[in-house]
Amino acid sequence: MDFDTAFFCILAAGFITGFSKFSIGGMGLLILPIIAIAYPGPEALGILIPMYIATDILAVKSYGRDASWPIVLRLLPLALIGIGLGIWLLSSINPEQFTLLLGVMIVLILALGLWLDYRPSAVMRHPAATQAMGLLSGFVTMTANAAGPLLSLYLMEQRLSKEAYVGTRAWAFMILNSAKVPLLIAAGFLNEEIALRSLAGLPGLLVGSLAGYWLLKKLNINQFKWMIRGMAAIAAVKMLAFG
Repeated sequence: MDFDTAFFCILAAGFITGFSKFSIGGMGLLILPIIAIAYPGPEALGILIPMYIATDILAVKSYGRDASWPIVLRLLPLALIGIGLGIWLLSSINPEQFTLLLGVMIVLILALGLWLDYRPSAVMRHPAATQAMGLLSGFVTMTANAAGPLLSLYLMEQRLSKEAYVGTRAWAFMILNSAKVPLLIAAGFLNEEIALRSLAGLPGLLVGSLAGYWLLKKLNINQFKWMIRGMAAIAAVKMLAFG
């Protein structure tokens, strides 16, 4: 993979990260597949995590005061267990298996999103849903950096105000992404060299954040959701069929 391709993959991932964090979210399904074009193994997670934490800090500063801490604390224990299970799995697979895993995870998340579109909203307010979403969010954020759609689906059904929804989501991801750092370092997926590569994404991250903030009120949310699903499905087919 030549330098220019790697640079533009990281830059594009930075733009989408910023745009997603400051608009409707749910674009994590696209971010890791873009990085995986240049870095097909689990080290792609290490490249992304500095950008994620940078946007988490900005989001917490902007929206974090309105978080619903009871919901965060209910999700957190099993989410941390899910992160532990995820790093255990990642440490035992090779880049080809990681690409296959990522493709499968994207398909499953898309299927879950479609299923929940047609389920009564009360299903996400059942006590068991909190435990299931906590565990799944931790596992998916560790293995595919794509827990945004899962957590958003759950939080949208908790009867939160708009401000509490955004603040709760911001704090939840700040905590989960910070928890991933020592595990990624211990597994060898994050070090100084890998972290420096992520710097290429900072210009894209800043532009994407501004674009997401500006465009949020102009977006047709339903059309945008289906566009993201379509692009994610194409990425999944590419990974499953061609590796």
